[in-house]
Amino acid sequence: MGYDIHRLGPGRRLVVGGVDIPFPRGLVGHSDADVLSHAIIDALLGAFMLGDIGRSFPDSDAAYKDISSVDLLARVRERIAPLGKIGYIDSTIVAEAPRMAEHIDAMREKIAAALRVPAEKVSIKAKTAEGLGPVGDGLAIEAYAIALAER
Repeated sequence: MGYDIHRLGPGRRLVVGGVDIPFPRGLVGHSDADVLSHAIIDALLGAFMLGDIGRSFPDSDAAYKDISSVDLLARVRERIAPLGKIGYIDSTIVAEAPRMAEHIDAMREKIAAALRVPAEKVSIKAKTAEGLGPVGDGLAIEAYAIALAER
């Protein structure tokens, strides 16, 4: 299982699932802060007993400053390739705004390409927080993911 949350802030691109989404604010983080890719990375690393995203790609390392999280997904694929293969990924984005539904197919394609799996193995759903908490107040976006490892 993987989880991630990033706050929204001015002066940043909004990238979710490797897709640039037009919005006046973007996710704040050391990398591109792609909350969906980060949750999927954590789910995959956990499924293959490889720790978490912070251990693999620490925010204290300048090499990862503003890096594309889809590129990090590809690096994770390289690490897990000798250990087995990805069975499937199921994920959920939670955001009050912007609406994610129209971007889901493009996200599935980007993530599947980075992981070299068919898009049919990548499920992405989008929900709102119903106005509750920091996500519901439009201050952040979060994502959850699970991954099945075939060892």
